[in-house]
Amino acid sequence: MSQRVNASQCGGVMAELESDNIRDARNNKARSIPGSALIYLKGPKFLIYVSGALSMWGDRMWHFAISVFLIELYGRSLLLTAVFGLVVAGSVLLLGALLGDWVDRNPRNKVAHASLFVQNISVTVCSIVLMLVFSYKQRIEQIWDGWLTVVCYTVVIILADVANLASTALTIAIQRDWIVVITGYNRGHLAGMNATMRRIDQVTNILAPLAVGQVMTLASNVVGCGFILGWNLVSLIVEFFFLSRVYRIVPALSVKPPGVEVDEVYLQRMERRRLQAEGNVAQPQPLTEGNCNTRLQLKEITDLPLCFRRFRWLMSTCKDGWRAYYRQPVFLAGMGLAFLYTTVLGFDCITTGYAYTQGISGSLLSLLMGVSAITGLLGTVMFTRLRKTYGLVNTGIISSCLHLGCLLLCVCSVFAPGSPMDLSLLVPDVAANSSELGGMGRQRQKHTYPLGGGSNQPLLPDRSSIHWTNNTVLFDNVPSGTAPESYVSIILLFLGVITARIGLWSFDLTVTQLMQENICESERGVVNGVQSSMNYLMDLLHFIMVISAPQPQHFGILVIISVLFITVGHTMYFLYAHQAKRKSRLNT
Repeated sequence: MSQRVNASQCGGVMAELESDNIRDARNNKARSIPGSALIYLKGPKFLIYVSGALSMWGDRMWHFAISVFLIELYGRSLLLTAVFGLVVAGSVLLLGALLGDWVDRNPRNKVAHASLFVQNISVTVCSIVLMLVFSYKQRIEQIWDGWLTVVCYTVVIILADVANLASTALTIAIQRDWIVVITGYNRGHLAGMNATMRRIDQVTNILAPLAVGQVMTLASNVVGCGFILGWNLVSLIVEFFFLSRVYRIVPALSVKPPGVEVDEVYLQRMERRRLQAEGNVAQPQPLTEGNCNTRLQLKEITDLPLCFRRFRWLMSTCKDGWRAYYRQPVFLAGMGLAFLYTTVLGFDCITTGYAYTQGISGSLLSLLMGVSAITGLLGTVMFTRLRKTYGLVNTGIISSCLHLGCLLLCVCSVFAPGSPMDLSLLVPDVAANSSELGGMGRQRQKHTYPLGGGSNQPLLPDRSSIHWTNNTVLFDNVPSGTAPESYVSIILLFLGVITARIGLWSFDLTVTQLMQENICESERGVVNGVQSSMNYLMDLLHFIMVISAPQPQHFGILVIISVLFITVGHTMYFLYAHQAKRKSRLNT
């Protein structure tokens, strides 16, 4: 009995001891939670997220504000905005390979710091110039018979273009190279970081233009310039500190394939070409006239002035960059992603302008843009889940099918009730000679939401009556008494555009990670630079499409062409997926 009591007492003591141990473990765990959180806040991932958020926020504010500033400067005309867009797209198209090659040849910390410094200082100086122009515009117009104004416009566009090029280089360096090294080439961690960066980009794309737009609306353009100037100076300091710390705490970032001097690289290329022209490199070739000519050409090249040699090297670098892009195993996937840029099915000024012609209010459009941002975030979540379950290549296939399936709603909207599409406008001569076609055209045009003018209003009318907010155009003097006979067409259009963003962003993340995993480290920069060039090239095509068919009655044709381009892009990815699976089966 006493033994039982002792046993029970011992058991009770043991129970008390166990409860004390559990309590101590819980307390230690509770104390470790703030410690682990502090470690995460000091870790490289969080620092990259904060740095990326600051950079993306500044970029979104600047891209929105510079378009508005250029419209205000040139008498509310679209000329400067069009010139700026052409310069930006053309510069990245021509210099994308060179930017990527520069990223590859230099140490990572120097590339990041130089790109960050050039980008923020360019925006800062450009903001100062804009503040001076807005403050003393009348005086400036009187100097040099108005030519000083042209000089100021030129300086603003050049500085803004330099800032965009530096931003492109920084994006290639951080989001295409640093992240891969920070995750230790772990595919799961890499997918998580890519998805998080895309979520940050989605949020800043909505909030940043809204913030700077409110400042410009409530205060003035000068205050808006000052706000952007201050943001860039603060962001420069914080991003510089964070990126420097990441570079210090991740030793692998300091390890990079050694760079080679410009002249040495070019001479090595010429020597390889000479040896290839000689045929068999291993055996000495007899001295022939052809060999002498090759050596003489090489000697003539080395005797050229330095500026000519550098120019030839630049041309050779561009050509080699495009060749490197073409021979990548993910070439078809990258081209497929680029084809997705040729579309009017997005929340840009073209689609919002068309929505206004169909009776959609600005408040409703803002709400739809918020919903589209949520669906974009769902796409990033779906990407991480699908990748874990089905693998990266299959995730791209599922995302492609989802994207195309949702866009079929947009195609249906072209032929649905309320659609303003009128094919007779594409053949005005036939329409003029046929009264029947003319009557049909007038009948279809009554579905168009009038903007106070004729029946053939362009998608982007005169912006003298436009307020800009968050990539949405808000018109003054829009008649409110007229509405389309049916909203079925516009509902199907936006339902397709919004739901398609789930598959779109999941597909975008898939291709991004495929390029990160399959491109060798020494070519990571130049290949992604060429990819940026391809994206800008295909983006230019969709603006050319709109210029060719600017009326709301043509928008249905643009929708069909956009879906065709997107279908071609996803078909390219399907071909890549077939090749990748076939290669994996052969290897196993």
